[in-house]
Amino acid sequence: MSYFFTSESVSEGHPDKVADQISDALLDEFLRRDPESHVACETLVTTGLAVVSGEVTCDGYVDVQQTVRDVIREIGYTKGEYKFEAESCGVLSAIHEQSQDINMGVSRKAKRDQGAGDQGMMFGYACRETAELMPLPITLAHILLQELSKLRREGRQMPYLRPDAKSQVTVQYSDTGRPERIDTIVVSTQHDPDATQAQIRKDIEKVLLPRAIKRLPKATQKLFGKDVKLFVNPTGQFVIGGPHGDTGLTGRKIIVDTYGGRGAHGGGAFSGKDASKVDRSAAYATRHIAKNLVAAGLCVECLVQVAYAIGVAEPVGLYVNTYGTAKLNLSDGEIAEKVKKLFDLRPYAIVERFGLKNPIFRPTAAYGHMGRDPFEAEVTVYKNGKPQQKTVQFFAWEKLDMVDPIKKEFKLK
Repeated sequence: MSYFFTSESVSEGHPDKVADQISDALLDEFLRRDPESHVACETLVTTGLAVVSGEVTCDGYVDVQQTVRDVIREIGYTKGEYKFEAESCGVLSAIHEQSQDINMGVSRKAKRDQGAGDQGMMFGYACRETAELMPLPITLAHILLQELSKLRREGRQMPYLRPDAKSQVTVQYSDTGRPERIDTIVVSTQHDPDATQAQIRKDIEKVLLPRAIKRLPKATQKLFGKDVKLFVNPTGQFVIGGPHGDTGLTGRKIIVDTYGGRGAHGGGAFSGKDASKVDRSAAYATRHIAKNLVAAGLCVECLVQVAYAIGVAEPVGLYVNTYGTAKLNLSDGEIAEKVKKLFDLRPYAIVERFGLKNPIFRPTAAYGHMGRDPFEAEVTVYKNGKPQQKTVQFFAWEKLDMVDPIKKEFKLK
């Protein structure tokens, strides 16, 4: 019998995502000046105010006020009527130095022996539902809001849009786990007072949905039948929004950041944390493993868990679950043993593999850390206080660079 699964996304103007983007922008600024920075930065945003706090060790100066205001401006909070505006909001900083007790456990004379910045377990997941090897509901939810954001910035077809928005997609699956149809779409978008619900609904149907569907492969487009249920601003009005409508905090959208509720989550947030915090770096590493295992044809669906003790380099546990979809006569435990040989999961090795000491984190803070296209770009870094350009890799954990080694190890054709 068919079943239904639902995932949600939020726009870059959602208050929790504003907080995430500020935290990651600050992290990037510290890393520009000192790639050895240790950062754990939390942000709170509310009516007319942004508060940043946390622990930082950095050999360099960052203009916190300017960084925070730049992020708020780039997101689109530029009007006084929003009650949260880049130039006029208060910015309070309570950032202080990182605990020496934590630093003692993380830092080592030999960098390869760097300990994990905290205990905990992290999960990575992949499946064959989309080209990105991500679950379909969260992928669709992200695409809807990415296109809505483009429409807002273009300002032509839907000029009444404001920055805050949410989406939700329900997919009907067969009892074998295959997507059968899109059942329900929910879009809630902040808007100017003179926009009517009828107008917004019409534009969502006639402008947004066609743009979003056009981005999808033909097979996925066919899942959008005439019987899709569409809810637009179900409360009737969404004028008051953003940090004025709801206080935002870093780390409150960890399911939006990952797999939309599929697989599993260890509970740790990502934004504002440098890569010595395995909450972030090991979550990227396990996604990389799961994605490459699925791409190599070893299985159709895969969940990978890794666990650490604070200050200890080697993981205390590695778990692989292929949900019975493995193409070889191997148990998941046997697969995990081979994965250990292929992937070095010490924190230092993860950081080196993905270039996580570079200022690459701001783009991760909206529309998901997983399922994104890896790319190279130039960034500004500082050496001896002088700016210079450096080419770095973004979303390197999404690369399929381990498919061939996996095929060789598992003797896959």
